[in-house]
Amino acid sequence: MGGLREMAAPFVVTGPSGVAVRTRFKCLPPEDEEVLRLVGAHLGSLASRDLKARRVEGLEHSAASWAARKRALTGVSSSRWAGSVTKATHDQWALARRGQLAHIQGLEAGVKVIRHRLSLPVGAKGTKRAPGGYRSRREWHAKARRLRVLEDRLEKVRADWDAGRVRVVRGGRRLARTRHHLAEAGLTAAQWRRRWEAERWFLQADGESGKRFGNETIRVTPEGEVSVKLPAPLADLANAPHGRYVLAVKVSFAHRGQEWADRVAANRAMAYRIHHDTGRGRWYLTASWQIPPTQAVPLEAALAHGVIGVDTNADHLAAWRLDTHGNPTGNPRRFFYTLTGTAPHRDAQVRHALTRLLHWAKACGVNAIAVEDLDFQAEKTREKHGRRRRFRQLISGMPTRRLRARLTSMADRTGMTIIAVDPAHTSKWGAQHWQKPLTSTTRTTSRHDAASIAIGRRAQGHPIRRRTAPPPHDQSDRAGHRTVQADRRALGREEPRPRIPGPRTRCAPPDAERKRATRASNTVRGARSDQEWVQNSLPLTE
Repeated sequence: MGGLREMAAPFVVTGPSGVAVRTRFKCLPPEDEEVLRLVGAHLGSLASRDLKARRVEGLEHSAASWAARKRALTGVSSSRWAGSVTKATHDQWALARRGQLAHIQGLEAGVKVIRHRLSLPVGAKGTKRAPGGYRSRREWHAKARRLRVLEDRLEKVRADWDAGRVRVVRGGRRLARTRHHLAEAGLTAAQWRRRWEAERWFLQADGESGKRFGNETIRVTPEGEVSVKLPAPLADLANAPHGRYVLAVKVSFAHRGQEWADRVAANRAMAYRIHHDTGRGRWYLTASWQIPPTQAVPLEAALAHGVIGVDTNADHLAAWRLDTHGNPTGNPRRFFYTLTGTAPHRDAQVRHALTRLLHWAKACGVNAIAVEDLDFQAEKTREKHGRRRRFRQLISGMPTRRLRARLTSMADRTGMTIIAVDPAHTSKWGAQHWQKPLTSTTRTTSRHDAASIAIGRRAQGHPIRRRTAPPPHDQSDRAGHRTVQADRRALGREEPRPRIPGPRTRCAPPDAERKRATRASNTVRGARSDQEWVQNSLPLTE
């Protein structure tokens, strides 16, 4: 056990700090669509210009330069639009900066692995913690060339990092590359152009507490009336006082609608974003606001009624309910989902699986769900796993970060507590200690089901190891502990069970020798204890 790393303690996951709900503009008139297009295109050009200025500043950015950029945009839009644009571009630059750092770390990891494998003889065996040498001289030569390529990339990215240069594409780099592969994407040039322009529009505004309905730029009344503050060059399109344009349709939020209405009526900050889906030809409005995180429940209180351990897989969630002593009860449950198709379809599949999981947890009367604290961002490089392409695809397809964020948000609404545990060896130890004992003629326990038990027991503080039943010498308990699990708070739970006199253990009382010497034998009724017993011979014939 000296080679194993120290396990991290389980902890309660904090709740979400923000909320975002979306609704659709139904039957939006063409004149309203045209106004939204003009406003989005104008503000999008300003956002592109401001992003270029922010990129040129690099690490020399300061509050004074931010204020200068905002003043330059105020004259061609408005003060609030300029504030929203500069904040959005700064956040986009910061996101690109974090992505650049992650790219550097990935390149460093790849270079380190290749250098290690190149230093070993061809065909050298690897270990559990370090890969071995390459299989052939040809592969060794190809990896030596790849090492030079990665080193050149790493040198360039490090130079950009030190200089504060980032590369950002408004509209998305993936969509920009799709322009060269329209046939594979199933798009025409005109369709791609409409989608590209819509993605580069800017129609979002942050809220401000104390202002009317929480937002002066994009205003939504409690009755659902939507109005937009027009930029200065488009002020002649206004159909309401103070340079505002009121849309002809009203909106309503089906999810968290009452909570949204209460915040709007109280003039609390509310951020809005208007988005156009060119594929469906629909317009959407997204409202978002901040909420105070829910008070975290102590770990002991969350585990008072047991826990449900959940093992995350590429196509399903394996769950099993455990009682307070760490023993699995009932049958395992599996909640399937498919991660194919569009991003909204994949997201809907994950939400549906989590909804069924939470409903089952409520029906069981359990208040805690244990999940692994997974993060495969550094585990799916081709240099680490080599030829194991299917394994890389498997871990890349697992929605670990999205699933945990979704589960935390949905569990907060239902009063369920999410406990994150260390993911080390849960699948291996769960299959080793729990898969075979829980498999019967009527139930087939999979490796993932056994892993869910390991996850739940680790959240409760129990060891994953299941005590193996020793071969019984006889009906007494001299062989030691059986497979019955003791509570983690019980004293001496790792020691042999004490020899308590009684019919259950069938062990002699402590004063058995004294009583045996003074009482008569009951072997022959009425006979003395010192009488010799002689067996009579049986007659062979009559």
